[in-house]
Amino acid sequence: MTERTDNAPRVHKEIKEFTKKGLILVNTGTGKGKSTAAFGTALRAIGRGYKVAMVQFIKGKWKTGEVEAAKKFGDQFQIEIMGEGFTWDTKNFEQDVKMARQAWERCKELLHDKEHGLVIFDEINYVMKYNFLDPVEIAAELKKKPPLKHVILTGGGAPPELIEIADLVTEMKCIKHPYEKGIKAQPGIEY
Repeated sequence: MTERTDNAPRVHKEIKEFTKKGLILVNTGTGKGKSTAAFGTALRAIGRGYKVAMVQFIKGKWKTGEVEAAKKFGDQFQIEIMGEGFTWDTKNFEQDVKMARQAWERCKELLHDKEHGLVIFDEINYVMKYNFLDPVEIAAELKKKPPLKHVILTGGGAPPELIEIADLVTEMKCIKHPYEKGIKAQPGIEY
């Protein structure tokens, strides 16, 4: 008998039956990569024939690599930028609540349409964290989604109501960030 010299797992739980279900995925935490992971899943979904829609809650109107890339997929991937930029720049709570409400109304339309197999609500967790939207309302609407619709919700500070109903929750943790060394965000890597 040969002795095992690596740490690779050798035992895994066998899944007896495949269940098709629209999943609710939450990408949260203080580290970078929450939206980027959602874009990776969008790319995977498009590769499998899904139409994908994303509503961005906070990002402003500046030119980003992800929006430019999505244009190359035509009607397979639509991104709707509904925020006015980072909320700490606006300092207008009423306007932020109004913009978040408009974006959420669009999310509800996409959540219940028959066209998109995956919808992404980018940075919605922040708007709940800042009290622009009620997490109880968001969770209640997500529970009414079509059974095969997949949903990704991104942003730090995901509320317990969302974590409770999610099928998959991933927390990004920042170990090290180039900003701490005075390095600005890099086009094509961070936006």
